[in-house]
Amino acid sequence: MSAHGPVFRDNPKLDPAVAGTLVKGGYAVGGLALLISVAGGFAGGEETRKQFFFSYLAAYMPFVTITVCAMFFSVLHHLVRASWSTAVRRVAENIAGNIPLMAVLFIPVLLGMHDLYHWSHHDAVEHDPILKGKSGYLSPAFFVARAVVFFVIWFAIQHFFRKNSLAQDESGDVSLTYKMRRLAPISTLLFALTISFAAFDWSMSTSPHWFSTIYGVFTFAGGMMGFFAALALGILWITGRGALTSTLTVDNFHDVGKLMWGFMVFWTYTGFSQYFLIWYGNIPEETIYYITRQNNGWMSVFILLVVGHFFAPFWILMSRHTKRSRAMLGAGAAWLLLMHYMDHYFMVMPVLHHHLHFHWLDLTTLIAVGGLFVAAWAQRTVKHNLVPVKDPQLLASMGYENAV
Repeated sequence: MSAHGPVFRDNPKLDPAVAGTLVKGGYAVGGLALLISVAGGFAGGEETRKQFFFSYLAAYMPFVTITVCAMFFSVLHHLVRASWSTAVRRVAENIAGNIPLMAVLFIPVLLGMHDLYHWSHHDAVEHDPILKGKSGYLSPAFFVARAVVFFVIWFAIQHFFRKNSLAQDESGDVSLTYKMRRLAPISTLLFALTISFAAFDWSMSTSPHWFSTIYGVFTFAGGMMGFFAALALGILWITGRGALTSTLTVDNFHDVGKLMWGFMVFWTYTGFSQYFLIWYGNIPEETIYYITRQNNGWMSVFILLVVGHFFAPFWILMSRHTKRSRAMLGAGAAWLLLMHYMDHYFMVMPVLHHHLHFHWLDLTTLIAVGGLFVAAWAQRTVKHNLVPVKDPQLLASMGYENAV
């Protein structure tokens, strides 16, 4: 650092050889796990096929929420005109760049619609007054149309912000910053609507007789926590490979850790609010959701989420020293990513198994989606600068000190 403030000295590019192992390994492991999952799922009869689709949905939801929330982080950076997040923004943009991959990986959900969603069966709707009343919204054609709209909107937002961010790397044009700021408010509104309805459609509607108006916010809170955990691991991996060691400072790690911790608490708040209101109302059509998930072995997963998703990381990650320790921040982020998966597993899987029942497809589908997700992100980190090198706020991001 010079006497006049920070100076960007790092190489903004990542050596392709550094990411090569992660890219090749991720695609190989993820692709192989996907093939094994599909082959195993369709070779064992109707029950195994259903198991594949439910396991796949439980694995897919954590990664699609992380991806879309990464897009929102880029939008939020411009909306609030932040400076500290400039150094980590490109990592988030690279995660959000997985939206096309998530659209492709959504195909198995569409193919398994009749196994995943009871409301997709015409005969079931005709003999069920509740489903019949919801049939205007919960219909296969409208479901597919909404999914297309979600992905189109997400891709358009992600493409706009990434395109202008990369263009600024070349031109240094400050007007591009103001251009992105102008679109940030409407992008925020579109994100809020689409992630809420995607949560209703893809996850909540697996239990079509039950509903929660806070479900969208609950999914958003968990997704943001998962994103900040992924962001923490991403910047730790980049700096651990010798890149951006002067640009990504311990204060950046600290703020990412604080936001990961904060959204973990927000997830707990929304989850407890949902549970408390249903418990207090004591209406059978609402309480059935938790009755199913607190009996026949599922109570152990419920307790795991209470302790592992909140109490333990709350006390461990609350410390300033923990968030500024590479080892502790990395361990905490990895653990919370596991809890993010277990959260979606807990939402989806009891619909298929009223008794707790782990299956090997749970593991292979998680490796499949996760491997492809990581490989696509790592591949993107090589193609462009790791940070927005000509963003007017980059030096401020490098020079600020986190006093809290």
